[in-house]
Amino acid sequence: MIEVDSLSRSYGATPAVDNVSFRIGANEVVGLLGHNGAGKTTIMRMLSGFLEPSAGSITIAGANMATRAREVQMQLGYLPEHLPVYPEMPVADYLEYAATLKGIAAADRHLALREAIAATDLGERALDPIYRLSRGLRQRVGVAQAILGQPRLLILDEPTNGLDPEQTAQMRELLRRLAQRATVILSTHIMQEVEAVCDRVLVLAAGRLVLDQPLDALRESRTLRLRAGLEEPALETWLRRLPQVASVTSDPGEPGSGSWLLQVHERADIDTAANNIAKCVIGAGACLYQLQPVVRDLDSIFREATTGERAAS
Repeated sequence: MIEVDSLSRSYGATPAVDNVSFRIGANEVVGLLGHNGAGKTTIMRMLSGFLEPSAGSITIAGANMATRAREVQMQLGYLPEHLPVYPEMPVADYLEYAATLKGIAAADRHLALREAIAATDLGERALDPIYRLSRGLRQRVGVAQAILGQPRLLILDEPTNGLDPEQTAQMRELLRRLAQRATVILSTHIMQEVEAVCDRVLVLAAGRLVLDQPLDALRESRTLRLRAGLEEPALETWLRRLPQVASVTSDPGEPGSGSWLLQVHERADIDTAANNIAKCVIGAGACLYQLQPVVRDLDSIFREATTGERAAS
């Protein structure tokens, strides 16, 4: 669906995006993460055709953005963080205006408006002026203009910014529904939002792509937490001798309590390692209280990925 090759963009002598490449398949939901100034908005503007890259190429659904920008833009919907709207316009009139700008044919426009309004639950407010709407409803108007014409690609910048918890939950549910028929790129500072709706994450730091992984793979850890009795003082020595175990360290959360973190070798099967660890503990005559994988959270993964790059910049 999307192919980005060696993409760069500079503002004067300042590089905002530095040699970024990635691929996104059809119907993927991808979280674009990074600190302020990392290059997220610049990449989204280039993907939407709003900015031209200084170097590199963007291909969307087989069309090169440099030579077929209008064709590409008719297949995508874009919600910038600060959507320019006309507050005095009724919702329906604004969406019709947006549909006209998108090039949706007059014969198809009425159906496109009905679908977008229904998808965002704006039916009861379609005739209200935009200035009368709450922040959450205005965000829905922004999403509605983005999904006009059922685009194959949606680029959404901070779609839940400023929403209360109930509105945020509604927006996340809407994003899940939209992902059933479109590829979605979601930029946000809220890690829970990424974990709730995304399949994959791209992490930027100082304009460079420092992480590109499926979310499930990121959560997986090759570290096992073991809690065992201290009946055998040499248990840690026995654990270190297991062929699947790369390292054994005391659990920093429970030092000196018979709790360890065991790192499993990259090529070792995690289930086989766990089985052998359990047998080792029991064979040594110690009580086995706990043996489970350490689940990594996205906040810590993000910090690990960006700390070095930020320091280097």
